[in-house]
Amino acid sequence: MTAEPSRMETPRHIAIVHEWFTAMRGGERCVEALCELYPGATLFVLLHLPGTVSPVIERMPIRTSFIQHLPFARSAYRRYLPLFPAAVRGFDLRGFDLVITSHHCVAKGAPVAPGALHVCYCHTPMRYLWDQYDAYFGPGRAGMLTRAAMGIVAGPLRRWDVKTAAAPDAMVANSRNVRERIRTLWHRDADVIYPPVDTSLFVPSARDDGYFLVVSAFVPYKRIDLAISACAAAGERLVIVGDGPDARRLKATAGPGVVFAGRVDDGELRELYAGCRGVLFPGEEDFGIVPLEAMATGKPVVAFGRGGALETVVDRDGGRTGILFAAQTVEAMATAIRRCRETEFNPGVLRARAEEFDTVIFKQRMAEYIARKRKAHSSQSPQL
Repeated sequence: MTAEPSRMETPRHIAIVHEWFTAMRGGERCVEALCELYPGATLFVLLHLPGTVSPVIERMPIRTSFIQHLPFARSAYRRYLPLFPAAVRGFDLRGFDLVITSHHCVAKGAPVAPGALHVCYCHTPMRYLWDQYDAYFGPGRAGMLTRAAMGIVAGPLRRWDVKTAAAPDAMVANSRNVRERIRTLWHRDADVIYPPVDTSLFVPSARDDGYFLVVSAFVPYKRIDLAISACAAAGERLVIVGDGPDARRLKATAGPGVVFAGRVDDGELRELYAGCRGVLFPGEEDFGIVPLEAMATGKPVVAFGRGGALETVVDRDGGRTGILFAAQTVEAMATAIRRCRETEFNPGVLRARAEEFDTVIFKQRMAEYIARKRKAHSSQSPQL
């Protein structure tokens, strides 16, 4: 029988490094689970907007970087990207014998003390520096000054990104998809532990209030614009939950059949899941927790058939949990939405699929993984 994570021996001084606390998204759910696993840990983030993350996180000791005090950091912190490496290097991690970095931008570059164990849980290599660079900084996406500045700093940032990827003693990818990107960009291997979904928060619902749902940050690679156009083509209403830099552009393109709900609390989100016809997932994601939250509510998913969606959404007889479409075009997605509308899904199958990724499983696997790595590390490091 597998040991309970809470009963396992843990290091005395633990630091968890994350990029920023501005909302509860997938990365923050991982940090929340790590906080429950290691309640004595200290959190380090570049920026913390109090009240934007869960009580589990908020009650932990949280230390921030100089980014916290820069002008307009609350609303425009992403513009300080060139300063992020210096900010994360400024953390004082002396005295911590285990450092867990929750990485999607610069966290893995934290200055771990000699002899400490560094485990990096990688949500993704920095997508706006690599495969999504044009989506963030190409013509029409960023102003001329921003594009010029990024043209200067992108090269040094990429070199820093690759160099610091060699630092963690252990690398964990949140999906097989991310593991392949780590191999391609950072030239090292990673183990895979899927991120957590608290399925206990969701109750299967047979309600259909006649709308499809998008739950997403408003950033370019999420392709919310595609979902808007595809719903219009398929004659479906759409409710969009979230906010972000692309908000103005998306609202300008949306017709009367689209409702922007903004940021909602967990209870409101569960109600929106319960009433929707299905959830749309139009971008190429590293993994994606939203589809699993939908399935836990008994709702199917219409997803672009690349990236992390291939590891969660099943589109085959006998276990179907959604509809995959092969090209990011309005026609392809609209056709998939129509197929979803006409397909009968089994709520029990949907729920069972989500439960394969439950928070309990994530915590158990992370605890066991870190315990193994700590044991191996200690045998090589007499000072621990």
